[in-house]
Amino acid sequence: MTQHPGKPAGLSDPHELDLFEFARSGRQAAGVVRVSQLPRMLNEVPAEAPDRDTAFTWQAEGTTQPELQDDGTEGPQPYLRLAIHGAAWLECQRCLTPYSQAFNVDATYRIVSTEAETEEFPLDEDEVEVIVGSRQFDLIDLIEEELLLSLPLVPKHEVCPEVHESLVSGADGDEAAQDEAGDASGPEQSNERRHPFAALERLKRDEPGGKKR
Repeated sequence: MTQHPGKPAGLSDPHELDLFEFARSGRQAAGVVRVSQLPRMLNEVPAEAPDRDTAFTWQAEGTTQPELQDDGTEGPQPYLRLAIHGAAWLECQRCLTPYSQAFNVDATYRIVSTEAETEEFPLDEDEVEVIVGSRQFDLIDLIEEELLLSLPLVPKHEVCPEVHESLVSGADGDEAAQDEAGDASGPEQSNERRHPFAALERLKRDEPGGKKR
């Protein structure tokens, strides 16, 4: 991909970016966006989080690459590269307490003009995504979309500071307590509970005419 070195700069309005011109001129931009500016991402942050309004830094770079066009001629194909770094608080699904989740996104997009064009390219082609560009492209919305796609399937600590009480009490806890009480009655009864047909097999062997193995 053609590189256009230059010092990243802020955009006058990242919500209304001329994405085609941005790519064609090989521009670069960088900025900071807070979780409070991303309503869908904010919904993922628990109310009891130490900081619900963390910040993400982002860098965007527009480039073009010569490619064969539909008319058989070679023309510049616009691309966008986007990097996002930061962290947000999520709720651990194991202990149900907040934890800080790091996000590191580095994505490249092929910019097309219509939705129909997006269907012409397989999603796994060189790990390049396809997006529909516009003269008033919302870059912040794309950043939020990438963060949402980067959310872990099951948010959780690497090592939980404590186990939530619901995991050691209640119905599950009572069953665990009963199992422990059952184990105290002796290894033979415990074994029969795990293998219910073992006792029946012994009865058959003890009956007159029962088969002995």
